[in-house]
Amino acid sequence: MDVDEKYFSNISKRERAIFEGAISMGALFHQFVGTPVNKSTKKSLETSMEESLKLQPAIEDVEVEIRFDKLEESMTEFNYTSLTGDMLDVRIFTIVDNVKATIRIEFIEELNYPLMYVENIEEQ
Repeated sequence: MDVDEKYFSNISKRERAIFEGAISMGALFHQFVGTPVNKSTKKSLETSMEESLKLQPAIEDVEVEIRFDKLEESMTEFNYTSLTGDMLDVRIFTIVDNVKATIRIEFIEELNYPLMYVENIEEQ
């Protein structure tokens, strides 16, 4: 079966590149927010998030950074905290044919909100 023809022929390659990144970003956010984390598990959690998302269709690369400053602010007396959206700085890079998209989440101080947005689109 040609999945692209059957399910995605109604949208452009540009829209598909954005869709794949955005759906993965939403999955990352809702799957991992609330995960217990501390300074010693930060790197392994970042790596787990990256590696799991790279399995999704059209995902070329993923960069996850859990902001150390936000992690530090949230630490409890039990030496861990729960991951929150304001700790995430993530870029998901997708590629569909000749279109590359970068989808991002980062905490925007002025908005006091972890914003997901399309950071870049390139057509080669």
